[in-house]
Amino acid sequence: MRSRRPLLLACVLLATAGCGATQMEPNTAMTIPGTEPAAHQAMVPAESRVDFGREFRFPDGLTVLVSTPRTFQPSATAYPRCARAVAFEVNLLNDGKQPYRLSGFSASATVAGEPAKQVVDSAQGFTGIVDAGKDVEPGRNVRLTFAFAMPADPVELKMSVRPGPDSQASALYTGQA
Repeated sequence: MRSRRPLLLACVLLATAGCGATQMEPNTAMTIPGTEPAAHQAMVPAESRVDFGREFRFPDGLTVLVSTPRTFQPSATAYPRCARAVAFEVNLLNDGKQPYRLSGFSASATVAGEPAKQVVDSAQGFTGIVDAGKDVEPGRNVRLTFAFAMPADPVELKMSVRPGPDSQASALYTGQA
């Protein structure tokens, strides 16, 4: 009977231990304060503000540098037709461990909260992303040029770049153009 006594005591302790417990909702996790999972500790803001001419590194290792805007007059063959546009050189450096698919990259601009139209002016070399199907191997970089239609007078310009359509992070470049 002695061998059953410790077993009986263990059963009683287990049965009574759950009496004061509260039931957790399914799929919830318990964490001890200060020991949150790494994913919560290193959360990336959805949008980071950056000045033109500065680098920004995305969590996947893609480093982006957007030049300061350069004003130019589009050629007669440019689309859409506009009197003034600004051009940017965008340098992408793949510091990640995997090839970066260039087709995932996007750049858009706004002026006074309104979307700016991207200018295609092949006579001056502004053709958008020509090699969209190209992979940028780790340690390599690629340069792209973008142009956007602008009003006649200088304005505050915001250019948003995102490494991929599923990326939660974006860099918002701001400045005068």
